Amino acid sequence: MTRTKICGITRETDLDAVVDAGADAVGVTAAVSVDTPREVSVDRAADLIAAVPPFVTGVLVTMPETVARAVELVEAVEPDAVQLHGTLDPDEIAAVGRDVPSKVIAAIDAESDSIEAYAAAADALLVDSVDEQGGGGTGETHDWDRTRELVTDLDVPVVLAGGLTPDNVAAAVETVEPFAVDVASGVEQEGGVKDQAAVQAFVERATRARVEA
Repeated sequence: MTRTKICGITRETDLDAVVDAGADAVGVTAAVSVDTPREVSVDRAADLIAAVPPFVTGVLVTMPETVARAVELVEAVEPDAVQLHGTLDPDEIAAVGRDVPSKVIAAIDAESDSIEAYAAAADALLVDSVDEQGGGGTGETHDWDRTRELVTDLDVPVVLAGGLTPDNVAAAVETVEPFAVDVASGVEQEGGVKDQAAVQAFVERATRARVEA
């Protein structure tokens, strides 16, 4: 069964709705270099992550410029996993993994030429449609057939992101068969505010899709 992560949580009410919908992971965005309504302060991120209940994975989504900064953020927020976007190269991703207790997810552009190197360095890959600054949340899909090849060829879990919504997530799961799917803007009423009905529909359709395929 494909797992689900709902990203860009800014409010406790949305966190509760995501957990109630049955999502496997919750993403909280802090310390990023892109302009996004989903960013919260590091202290706020720590509070939200602390509120994630047992058996649900709390993920810090961030864009550190150095290994030291990544370690500092993980120590401050204490997430179960940290999702790293931006400029860290595979060796630096591996260094973060050695220095923190959290699992490390490397967020990469679906068109990257360094996918295998990042796969060797991280605990999981999040394959996204990214902007020029390396940030996700663009709301754009990418070549799912290419990502399907990654799922087949790589030994690490592959998380599919980029332009997913309740309307297309079942097709995405059936095409790619990823370890998990990740959504932020695709289940929002407005920037940073989740649509609870959309969250519920996304989780239900993602988790049912592969069983029915």
